[in-house]
Amino acid sequence: MRKILVAYFSASGTTAGAARSIAQAVGGDLYEIRPATPYTRADLDWTDKKSRSSLEMNDPACRPAIAQPVERMDQYDTIFLGFPIWWYVEPRIVDTFLESYDFSGKTILPFATSGGSGIDGATRSLQTRCPGARWVQGRTVHGNAAAWAKGALGKG
Repeated sequence: MRKILVAYFSASGTTAGAARSIAQAVGGDLYEIRPATPYTRADLDWTDKKSRSSLEMNDPACRPAIAQPVERMDQYDTIFLGFPIWWYVEPRIVDTFLESYDFSGKTILPFATSGGSGIDGATRSLQTRCPGARWVQGRTVHGNAAAWAKGALGKG
């Protein structure tokens, strides 16, 4: 029987809602990728070139610290990975998460929330972080997160 983790980063709560819906639909454990230093509203002001999020996204090597690790990551074989799209890709803290564990042989299903950008740029970026993982085509989710997740697992 597969053990499922729904890991997500959410800045505004939108991705958190989708992650909760997915976890409930697929019977997965929920894990929030929380930054060690929480983001403030000013940090998230993408119109300010000096805001924390802008500085992070303009530095491909940036890896914001995560508050708490996943307990017993080795028990999971399927990971739904959720995040908002920032600058057409995943936020740098998601890269921190991916580079913190060995995902070789695990199945990763990315999902994203976005006001207008698709997930394709993020998918290409994510796959370079964990080439040993089995990647399933990701999706930008809106109100259909649970249905997509079940369908992606062949349960829908």
